[in-house]
Amino acid sequence: MIDDGVGDTGRCADRHLAPGVPERLRAWVRRDFGIDLTSIHATGQGADVAAQLWHGVADDGARYAVKWSAAGTPGGLLVSAQLAARQVAGAVRPVPARDGRPWSHRQGRRLSVLPWVSDRRAMAEGLQARGWRAFGALLAQVHATPAVGAVAALLPRDDHTHHRITAAVHALQAQLAAPTQPANADPLIRALAQQWQAKAELIWTLLEHADRLAPVLRARAPAMVVCHGDPHLGNLLVGDQGQVWLIDWDNAVVAARERDLMFVVDGVISPAAIGPRERSWFFDGYGSVDLDQAGLDYQRCTRALDDLIYDAEQVVDVDRYSPSQRRIALHRVRQNLDATGLAHRAGTVVERMTADTTPTPPNSTMDLPPAPQ
Repeated sequence: MIDDGVGDTGRCADRHLAPGVPERLRAWVRRDFGIDLTSIHATGQGADVAAQLWHGVADDGARYAVKWSAAGTPGGLLVSAQLAARQVAGAVRPVPARDGRPWSHRQGRRLSVLPWVSDRRAMAEGLQARGWRAFGALLAQVHATPAVGAVAALLPRDDHTHHRITAAVHALQAQLAAPTQPANADPLIRALAQQWQAKAELIWTLLEHADRLAPVLRARAPAMVVCHGDPHLGNLLVGDQGQVWLIDWDNAVVAARERDLMFVVDGVISPAAIGPRERSWFFDGYGSVDLDQAGLDYQRCTRALDDLIYDAEQVVDVDRYSPSQRRIALHRVRQNLDATGLAHRAGTVVERMTADTTPTPPNSTMDLPPAPQ
């Protein structure tokens, strides 16, 4: 999930936190990581209600990203630490806690501290050729990381099932099917219901396509690698000399490489154009690979639905989320479903494949540029 640029009242804004949280975080960072922060403030970046990101400055002037998260898995921090230990360019080494792990536990959440490497996001300014090649090389190193030991124990494993998504789509459909029922008296829920019903055919098409592809992929048993899980340009920082750093490892997972590479092939969640030139630069760095078209389609459909559910569930939960948070979530629903959104683009691909009467070989792949010699 990413910062959508709507404002600082999204998933990690601090205005709804209890008073004194910054001072409490400073105390935790000092006790758990041995760093004395002279200042700390919420960044307003990110789109995950289960995670808050803070910018801290230490007494020696060093800057840190302080994250307090209940999202995902701590296994991604181990992956980032392993990559940094191997001196992989673009990997950020988490500061070890006093017990040696790259996180501590505070009030049921995971607290981590990493060096603040850049203020610049690729989402805001895009990437040039050098940055795309560096991004490709970095993601190749992620996929080459062995899933053993604590990494294997902590990372979830994608088994090409999506029961949670199916259940959530059915639950939302039942709740939003009648926009005039009393439960939908709230204007934001009513607006969501109208948007949902207008795009109901698209939503069900995506779910049905994922249902068809899932058993095919399970039978095929594709090679599984360590994946970042969310490597879009919002999670990529850039430097003055074309450096890139991959951040936010909460969604790390052992999965088919299409889980990550979809973001480049499809240009997922990016206002910047990702066309043949950018993909060629990326695969100059990543290397030669054959991508499974069915795997890409499955990831495309389930990601679009997952994002849609995540935001729709915030809109309908009037007790947990503030009106401003729910308005932003509704805005993201509309973005997902509009003509440039992931759900719409995924639906377009599904329609094209359905209309194509040419038989598709069972192990059909898409060819991508070979690695440079």
